Amino acid sequence: MAEAMNEVEMVKCECCGLTEECTVAYIARVRERNEGRWICGLCAEAVKDEIMRSERRIGTEEAINRHMNFCKEFRALKPPQHPTEELIAAVKQLMLRSLDTPKSSPVRRQGLGVRRSVEKYK
Repeated sequence: MAEAMNEVEMVKCECCGLTEECTVAYIARVRERNEGRWICGLCAEAVKDEIMRSERRIGTEEAINRHMNFCKEFRALKPPQHPTEELIAAVKQLMLRSLDTPKSSPVRRQGLGVRRSVEKYK
């Protein structure tokens, strides 16, 4: 019996589709915790987060269903037509937003630190 529990199998996450190699015992524990479904560690954390973020108290089953729907919708998205341009635009927007909030901005803090050290040596 112990040998059968240590046997390794390939199992696929029912949310994101990730395939992992796991022992039969581990697969059973994960299914026990997740309403009979096998979900990977990342999706399990997302399900926990879904439970915590919910405005009303929800159970594991509903949180799993919400996360599965999110994964399904995400996989259905088409990739961007111009990924490099969209990435550059997103980084530009992030940088501009960082410069607008000087106290919390690591970019702004580093910039001030460089300016001060340059002024010190003038």
